[in-house]
Amino acid sequence: MGTASSLVGPGGEVIEDAYGGGGGEACEIPVEVKPKARLVRSSFRRGPRAIGASFKSTGSVDLEYSAELDRLRKDYEILRVSKSNEVAALQKKEAKLDEENKRLRAELQALQKTYQKILREKEGALEAKYQAMERAATFEHDRDKVKRQFKIFRETKEKEIQDLLRAKRDLEAKLQQLQAQGIQVYDPADSDEDDSPSGAAAAGNQCEYWSGAALGSEPSMGSMMQLQQTFRGPEFAHSLIDVEGPFANVSRDDWDTAVASLLQVSPHVSQALWSNTIRCYLMYTPETQAEVEAFVQGYAPRLQRLCEGLGHFFVSVSFPADGADGYVAERRQEIERSSVSMLEDVEEAFVKNPEARPLLLYLRTSQGACLSPAAKDLVERVTAADRAVKVKVIEHAGHPEEGASLIHGSLEWVMKQELLGQEVAEDESCLTGADEGCGEEDHGDVLWDPHDEQEQAETFQRAAASAASPGCQKYMERLNDMVAAPPPIPPLLVSGGPGSGKSLLLSKWIEFQQKHSPNTLILYHFVGQPLSTSAEPVLMAKRLTIKLLQHFFCSISGLSMDPCKVLEEFPRWLERLSARHHGNIIVIIDSVDQIQHAEKHMKWLIDPLPVNVRVVVSVNVETCPQAWRLWPTLHLDPLSPKEARSLISAECQAAQVTLTWEQEKKLDSHCRSASSCSPLYVTLLAKILTSAWRPDPALELCLQSPDTLSLYRLGLRTLMDTLRTDREKLVMKEVVCLVCVSHNGVAESELLQMFPDLTWPMLASLLRQLQNLRVVTFSCGLLKFQHLQAWEAVRLEYMSTEGRASGYRERLIQYFSGQLSQDRVTWRVADELPWLLHQQEDKVKLRQSLLNLFVSQNLYKRGHFSELLAYWLYVGRDRSSMATEYFDSLKHYEKSCEGEGSAPQLANLCETLGRFLKDLGLLSQAVAPLQRSLEIRETALDPDHPSVARSLHQLAGVYVQWRKLGNAEQLFKQALEIGENACGAEHLCVARELDSLALLYQKQNKYEQAERLRKRALKIRQKAARHKGSMYGFSLLRRRTLQLEELTLGKDSVDCAKTLNELGVLYYLQNNLDTAMVFLTRSLEMRRRVLGPEHPDCAQSLNNLAALHCERREYERAEELYESALDIRRRALAPNHPSLAYTVKHLAMLYKRRGKPEKAVPLYELALEIREKSFGPKHPSVATALVNLAVLYCQLKKHGEALPLYEQALKIYEDSLGRVHPRVGETLKNLAVLSYEEGDFEKAAELYKRAMEIKEAEPSLVGGKAPSHQSSAGDTVSLRGPSLHPGASPGHR
Repeated sequence: MGTASSLVGPGGEVIEDAYGGGGGEACEIPVEVKPKARLVRSSFRRGPRAIGASFKSTGSVDLEYSAELDRLRKDYEILRVSKSNEVAALQKKEAKLDEENKRLRAELQALQKTYQKILREKEGALEAKYQAMERAATFEHDRDKVKRQFKIFRETKEKEIQDLLRAKRDLEAKLQQLQAQGIQVYDPADSDEDDSPSGAAAAGNQCEYWSGAALGSEPSMGSMMQLQQTFRGPEFAHSLIDVEGPFANVSRDDWDTAVASLLQVSPHVSQALWSNTIRCYLMYTPETQAEVEAFVQGYAPRLQRLCEGLGHFFVSVSFPADGADGYVAERRQEIERSSVSMLEDVEEAFVKNPEARPLLLYLRTSQGACLSPAAKDLVERVTAADRAVKVKVIEHAGHPEEGASLIHGSLEWVMKQELLGQEVAEDESCLTGADEGCGEEDHGDVLWDPHDEQEQAETFQRAAASAASPGCQKYMERLNDMVAAPPPIPPLLVSGGPGSGKSLLLSKWIEFQQKHSPNTLILYHFVGQPLSTSAEPVLMAKRLTIKLLQHFFCSISGLSMDPCKVLEEFPRWLERLSARHHGNIIVIIDSVDQIQHAEKHMKWLIDPLPVNVRVVVSVNVETCPQAWRLWPTLHLDPLSPKEARSLISAECQAAQVTLTWEQEKKLDSHCRSASSCSPLYVTLLAKILTSAWRPDPALELCLQSPDTLSLYRLGLRTLMDTLRTDREKLVMKEVVCLVCVSHNGVAESELLQMFPDLTWPMLASLLRQLQNLRVVTFSCGLLKFQHLQAWEAVRLEYMSTEGRASGYRERLIQYFSGQLSQDRVTWRVADELPWLLHQQEDKVKLRQSLLNLFVSQNLYKRGHFSELLAYWLYVGRDRSSMATEYFDSLKHYEKSCEGEGSAPQLANLCETLGRFLKDLGLLSQAVAPLQRSLEIRETALDPDHPSVARSLHQLAGVYVQWRKLGNAEQLFKQALEIGENACGAEHLCVARELDSLALLYQKQNKYEQAERLRKRALKIRQKAARHKGSMYGFSLLRRRTLQLEELTLGKDSVDCAKTLNELGVLYYLQNNLDTAMVFLTRSLEMRRRVLGPEHPDCAQSLNNLAALHCERREYERAEELYESALDIRRRALAPNHPSLAYTVKHLAMLYKRRGKPEKAVPLYELALEIREKSFGPKHPSVATALVNLAVLYCQLKKHGEALPLYEQALKIYEDSLGRVHPRVGETLKNLAVLSYEEGDFEKAAELYKRAMEIKEAEPSLVGGKAPSHQSSAGDTVSLRGPSLHPGASPGHR
């Protein structure tokens, strides 16, 4: 706001400012005016006046002074007024500014209130948003849960409808049989309604009536998938329905079934067969002691390194001759556990060899002499004790060092050929850890630990071999009833106190299910100690997922290594693959509450399960999570006094100990509480009593132990008192404490190295007593505690003092660090050393051990990715810093490498680092080590070496995740070309590249190319399974074959003939056709001599020999044998017997394969008649027979006869299985081809379109469409339908 102003002129007039008009305020502004004369100033000058100047008067001076004073006053007044006006103006301005400030403050406060209000509204909106998102997620979860429940409800109802329809068909079939026999049946409704079903079965429940006795079927024309069929190959014993022998009919394409059948033949395979410890028992005399000592000192370490490279332990066991008499029980036990024995002069009791283990006999002879009479007598006694044994005799007359070398060479060959399952020549050198090339076991990109699988198999075998506890049968019956309950049902809970026998019950029940329910797929996992590898939830989930996928021949390349995703994938795969399984799937997890963070990681247990899936878990009643207590529960009750008494009596009888009446009475009164009536407590009590020198004092001490834990502590003290020397007592304490603080246990060889003065007899005696007291056991070659209470007892008894456990861990750390310093990074070092350092909270040494590239490589390659990641996170490194430190270690190692011999190891380390970084998600950093690995292998090996293909494959995998699909496709194709040229077009590495290319094409929406590659990869995997069984099964079959051979050398008998037949089939499964032919021929000849040539068992041998000749493409001989078997079975068996149907089917297939369709027609018609009599006219198996017969008519150009068969089969399929079932699609495709041949193109197009719609609606799986558990690749002739083009015929293949 401005102010108007005015000027005061020299005369005092006021001059108005022309700019101040209106709204202003007038004020006077003084203007300085110069004086007209210099009167005042000059009058005050001093000094002489200039001559000639004029003087004025004094009055004139005063007048001038007065005028000047007035002027100054006026100036002052003007100035005062001016300043007063300015002050007033400023005060007014200040007042206005204060008012403006107050107004602005008020506005600011109002804005602040508005801001606070808006902020509260924003927070409320965000909270509402989060609540809405949470409600949406809950709604989504509830919706998915309802969808799953509805799906299960729908499948349940469809299954009920299917069961009703099946029952209806069975009743109608019986009615027709009664009417055919002339019996009139009264029908109240007097109706003849059509029995077309009103419901449809789900695709995943294709009914169990196609398995077992049902005839196999051939895929229809145009088949794009494999139809259900019976097993291919020779018959085991009396196969199919009348199973008198232990085997079902087994296919080489299904190794899980083969191994399960093997275990049913001998449920308790000896420990020497399934243990991964090779125990060489040495028995020698003073004359050969020099050779044995030279072997133990110079050559046994070589065998140990050989076994360690293959993931096994090697132990050479020997007892000195001077003190052997004091260790009779220990010697017998070691001989029973040994894998191979080297004999000298031994008594006959130690020569008996019921398990046909290899025996080497070293004889020191004089120069040029033959076997001495004593040596010949020894060989004869060995052979007489066991006629199945093959004794390898080594005669030597030279220096002891040369004899030790001969022993080493023979033992090495026996270990490779007969114990490790390798095909080697006798002069082959030891295996090395060089690059594997084509010989590498292919598991895709998924890395896993075979020791985990071995541990689970051994745990199951050990529990199944134990004696069943009292009341086990009733619990098994209740488990059967609970599993057979109609779905949906939650997991079944088996609860009980510590030592109540939960693991034993589940093992016995698994064994029962494998024997009586061959169509049931069982996935089991036994959890050990809480901190062991078996209690790791990620490893458990990955193992179960891999087992599930391998059962369905699915590729496992797409599985993630991310721990979180691994836990999520198993329930998804379980739901997807359960729909493909023609039977039940049972998942059994023992001691699930011992899993780390069980309630968090096992959330999938509370979700609804698929209709044909059952989950059984066992828990300790004290540690069971509260949310799980609502599930159906089978509680294991304590033993009754009678059962406890019988268990104690059995233990006493076995130990030849008799208790007095007073002792029995005390035991009866003591074993009445819940804690003192568990099977483990009673067994341990009996063991302590029978091993004590004086039972009465021991009984009094036992009566003071109220629970299993205190009884274990008493047993340890009792055992300590029985040891003779302080050294033995110290060794016992040290051994159990080292086992207690270890991660997964301690090996015997490790104990011998940690205690240099420890002799084998002392260790064997100590371990036998600890095993007898149920303290320790052997699992996967390692010494572990049998029960969790034993581990707790050792901890309380010997390590209760603070720092005691840390001292024992330091001792193990020193031992494994010593192994590390010697560049011996075995799987044991990688398992134990980082874990022990983590327990010791030593981050510096833990980091140093992880930066040892071989330790990290060993952990990663065995699938312990989550464990390796957890170690790094504990050290305090994120993923980027991990990569930086690994790169530095790799550079340091590369600088230290000298010579070309280290190039393969360096390439392997680079590849492992690249894969590890890829799994961490560091794709840009993963490229460099993978490219370096590729460069090293191309330079050091050859550009066309299989290892180069492996590097290309891994590099392409990084590009796939990086979304650089063009680069990845180029690398995959290059790797595929190298694999085909180096290993052959049917090698597993080729299947791996085909699977990867198929996944890549699927990402690019090239579905036809992806499907074609998947089918080719699936065929390669199936064919590879025929030559080499999956993982553990092949080795087990080889060893079981050796075990059975001992039974074939006796006199002619029915059992011996059956064993010969089983041996023939086992060799057939191993693709050893020549040896299989020998045993099957011997079986046929023996059966003809014992039973006569017309017995049905002879027909079985003829049938097996015919299948073998078909495998060798000797079709003419196979035809003769099939015809002979059919002739015998027609005369000896009922017209609708399944064995007759089996021979009819395969002979018809052989006729068709040899171009004799006219001879095949009556057999197919007979097969159709048998099925109609067995299952009724509306059964899907009858429809399959109709399709097979129609295909044959089409090959004979009898289209008019084929058409009604196809239409009838289509109606049966639609009525029984639903209109969208794959078999409906196959039949529609056949009808389309037939209509096209007859010129009805419009109908053909319509049928083909509907068939394609059914096929597209079918869910796909990784790795292609997998055959079912009962089907196989070669049981029938698969006819591929042609495309719809001129010149195609229905019979064209």
